[in-house]
Amino acid sequence: MKRTIFLAAVLLCNAAAAQTVISTKNTSLVIDAQEGQIPQILYYGTRLSSGDAAALRSAGFGASAAYPVHNDASTSLEALSVRMPDGNLSTDQRVKSVSTESWAGGKLVRVDCADANYPLAVSIFYKSYEAEDVISTWTEIRNGEKKKSVVLTRFDSGCLPIRQGDVWVTSFGGSWAGEVTVNCQPLKTGVRSVFNKDGVRNTQTSHAEVMISLDGKPQELSGRVIGAALCYSGNYELRFETGDTRYSSIHRFFAGIDPSNSNYTLARGETFTTPELAYSFSAEGMSGVSRNFHKWGRKYKLAHGGQVNDILLNSWEGVYFDINEAGMHQMMRDIADMGGELFVMDDGWFGDKYPRKNDETSLGDWVVDRNKLPNGVEDLVAEAAKDGIKFGIWIEPEMTNSRSELFEKHPDWVINAPGRNLVEGRGGTQLVLDLSNPAVQDFVFGVFDGIMTQWPGISYIKWDANMDIPSQGSQYLKNQEHLYIEYHRGLARVLDRIRSKYPDVAVQACASGGGRVNWGILPWFDEFWTSDNTDALQRVFIQWNTSYFFPAEAMAAHIGASPNHTTGREIPLKFRIDVAMSARLGLELQPSAMSAEEKALCKSAIADYKKVREIVQLGDLYRIVSPYDGKGLCTKIYTTGSKDRAVFFWYRTEYFHGEPVAASLFAGLDPERGYRVTELNRVGAALPFEGKVFSGRFLMEQGLDIPSGNNAPGPHRDFGSHVLYLTAE
Repeated sequence: MKRTIFLAAVLLCNAAAAQTVISTKNTSLVIDAQEGQIPQILYYGTRLSSGDAAALRSAGFGASAAYPVHNDASTSLEALSVRMPDGNLSTDQRVKSVSTESWAGGKLVRVDCADANYPLAVSIFYKSYEAEDVISTWTEIRNGEKKKSVVLTRFDSGCLPIRQGDVWVTSFGGSWAGEVTVNCQPLKTGVRSVFNKDGVRNTQTSHAEVMISLDGKPQELSGRVIGAALCYSGNYELRFETGDTRYSSIHRFFAGIDPSNSNYTLARGETFTTPELAYSFSAEGMSGVSRNFHKWGRKYKLAHGGQVNDILLNSWEGVYFDINEAGMHQMMRDIADMGGELFVMDDGWFGDKYPRKNDETSLGDWVVDRNKLPNGVEDLVAEAAKDGIKFGIWIEPEMTNSRSELFEKHPDWVINAPGRNLVEGRGGTQLVLDLSNPAVQDFVFGVFDGIMTQWPGISYIKWDANMDIPSQGSQYLKNQEHLYIEYHRGLARVLDRIRSKYPDVAVQACASGGGRVNWGILPWFDEFWTSDNTDALQRVFIQWNTSYFFPAEAMAAHIGASPNHTTGREIPLKFRIDVAMSARLGLELQPSAMSAEEKALCKSAIADYKKVREIVQLGDLYRIVSPYDGKGLCTKIYTTGSKDRAVFFWYRTEYFHGEPVAASLFAGLDPERGYRVTELNRVGAALPFEGKVFSGRFLMEQGLDIPSGNNAPGPHRDFGSHVLYLTAE
């Protein structure tokens, strides 16, 4: 009897010793990696004490494989599946060793695994970002064969078990001009998948991020939530698996590169590294997870993160392809007069043999159209400097048209299935350049380098990509299954070269609007174009949903014209301004078509935005009333880290006569401090509480009654809006 007790104690001690606890300021991930065993995950959530972590199993926490592989025991989904040189479709990865090292932001844990019968090894990495409450994971898969290749048929970045309960998943879909729609559902038995196979623009129709709410239908300011974001610029698949509840008490979440038509042949001695998969947990609802990702993204992912971005005017919706020298001069003077800081000349400035008059020609021919700009871009750069503003320019360097000098010279540079007719896109002539080809990589780098060399005064590049890969094929690659992956490896090489030579230039990621809003592409970019749809009403929803994982600093939001060019909706200028002010403010219209009163309102708004830009772009976001709640209202607030200042946004998205509007509650304030309330962009009479001081506790618990309806000052029915600036006293 005594010996039995002693053996049990030894086993428990060994099990505890095999545990590795990876912690951040407020969270813990517990893995069980005993030598010779399958690595397992026991827990992810609120930070645990060492005693609680050691007692997880006794509390009923079941372990689940940290990186499930396909072998003779596989009856469920797996993160890794392979085909060995002898045709064997299984692998058995067992722990060899675990190592931990420190880095400036936290810890890096490496779990090395190997197959006893084949020279295939997998290393699982876990990296903690302690201050930001983010833990990321990825794998390295090594082929130790001396002569033969191994084919990877599934190669996810990671797998996370989630205890069953009232678990809901929020994922994001959409389309061009209707990006980032929400799909919120409880997890049920079966498999749920989110994927993108565009090849170039991987967030046009879906997103590689999800929110997992553990306490029922998700809430913004309360409840336990896990956020997950796959950091990859190419095709991906996210999967949720819920098996037979008689045998399993967990859901499993998988994320990685989409393997469809992308089996990867791993040459002898080669190592394949999967993209980073980032997790964040918060007990403060979905907004809590968002704040964690925003801080992490600013510090570790976004180019020039933590710096405010310029207020700009973009020429696109103002003139479209009708670029001319006088018109550009006029637009630059107008934005300078309104207090803006940057002018961006969009599409239509280039082409020699094939002048760029529409979207059917000229991509790849990056020479100035002297008929439109007789004095060249250098004249515009100089003129912008005289006006006291910066100058930026649009390019689409990954693309060409079949009607272009580039395609006539290099038809072998485009992506298309061998032996098939060309499949062309936008304008009926657009094609994607094959970035797996080093010669094409040199060309694309040369587009950027040539522009910056010719016109060194340029401070901003709008980098667009308006085409998917509809016909998979490369005249450079021998293995066509590698194209989707090698395209993005080639793109990364180009962007690395650009950032090495031009570290200070600001670059926007645009891809048919919001087609490249992903942490896998943003390390090379300062911001993204959120959507080609500048309709302020629809932008309330698009920007709300985009903010779940991405900060306002990176989210370009422009004041568009009315009627809107996409929806035809007529919206008051104040509402358009107030919506754009909740992210990186810009303008997307023709100033010469504005009245003097409209220009004056924009000038005043730009001055107001400069007062609060740092709070909005770099502050902590609390989403309060969702535009999806059916109340015809949307509210949110940004606060500084010290809670000494805040900016509150109130949008009336629809109005029904006689329907009351509840008092607007605030969030994220210091309950013990007093805050003076001032309205920005005010139109009409002052609100009753203008200039008054309220405690943070009162504002968060009682709130303010914002007039709405017949007696409201100014246009406060449909498209009523307010921006309130709070300063602590």
